[in-house]
Amino acid sequence: MIQEILLELLKGAGRFFLNPLFYIVLLFSVLLGYIRVKRERRDFRVRIDDGLTELRNVLSESWIHAVVLSVAIGTAGLAVPKGWLVLFCAAMLLVVLSVQYALGSPVYAAGAAALAYWLLGHYGADTDLPLIGWTYSGQPEGMAFTVPLIAGLLLLAEGMLIRRRAADDASPLLLNTARGLKGAAYRTRRLWLLPLLFVVPGKAIAELLPYWPQFTLGEETFSFIFIPVVIGFRQTAKHTMPENLFPGLGKAVIWTGAGASAASFLYFWLPDSGWYVLGASVLVRAFISFWYAARERKGNFAVSPRSEGVTVAAVLPGSPADKMGILPGETIRKVNGVSVADERELYDAIQVNAAHCRVEVLNRDGELRLCQHVIFRHDHHRIGLLVIR
Repeated sequence: MIQEILLELLKGAGRFFLNPLFYIVLLFSVLLGYIRVKRERRDFRVRIDDGLTELRNVLSESWIHAVVLSVAIGTAGLAVPKGWLVLFCAAMLLVVLSVQYALGSPVYAAGAAALAYWLLGHYGADTDLPLIGWTYSGQPEGMAFTVPLIAGLLLLAEGMLIRRRAADDASPLLLNTARGLKGAAYRTRRLWLLPLLFVVPGKAIAELLPYWPQFTLGEETFSFIFIPVVIGFRQTAKHTMPENLFPGLGKAVIWTGAGASAASFLYFWLPDSGWYVLGASVLVRAFISFWYAARERKGNFAVSPRSEGVTVAAVLPGSPADKMGILPGETIRKVNGVSVADERELYDAIQVNAAHCRVEVLNRDGELRLCQHVIFRHDHHRIGLLVIR
């Protein structure tokens, strides 16, 4: 039995790499990096991170979440019908191709797949669907429990990723303020990829792939399949700094996922309650996005020009400015003892002492501090400061 299960897992992992969604996500992560670099060079004449940063993030940031969820789904035996699983992948594929990552929460794809499954079942119940090898034969027992529970668990993973990762590499962009000046906003557009294990009961996989190995557990036959679950996220921070905005947003999503996961157990008392839980989860997740987006559109820019000095929009990683601890939103008042009021004066003042740079900084709270650093030949000629022009 153990050998059969291990063989099934290995084969299921191998089939993961045959899923076109996996390669499309990799391709579009590179595209996201290209678009970001192009915008940063337009606004600041230099890019902050290289164009493959998004690809590296896709391949590295969500593996722990995928392993934990796969173990939970597999050991709990949360089986889903093949028809829903294919529709779930189709919904995620549409989000990736349309680049509408504000709709990239997996609960949206889970809800859309459940609705499409019901519509196909009621309006195409007498028709085979050869594209996915599925003939509707009614709602499988337990689907109203497993699908909402899996959607809730995915919301938990999404919230954790947003809370810990969304502020990383938030890309600055220049926008017009109400006074016609330039202010800095910070846009996060991310894709996260979770190689997730799903359990399909019966012979559903064999109908599509007869050579797919299966193992027997009691009187039921199951197949393991790994699916690339995609989480998309897009949010712009204007009124609040990213490191202050995204942890709160992520926490709200985590609470939504925890509530949805717990509420899905109402199925054992009210069998149809799972669909109401799934629908409520979709609405709450949409409200969270709407609330935070509306709040950021109001109010002043968190990073905007001040009456004196040059406002920092971003700092290049590993640069002298980064090593001095200068942060986005702070204002450079003096460089090497010379007062500066614009980018040109900042550049000229840096050249006053090409070997050692002393900077007077006004922090976000309006307090002055002095930073200094030795400048080496290979360092950026503007010490790594991207300022509002």
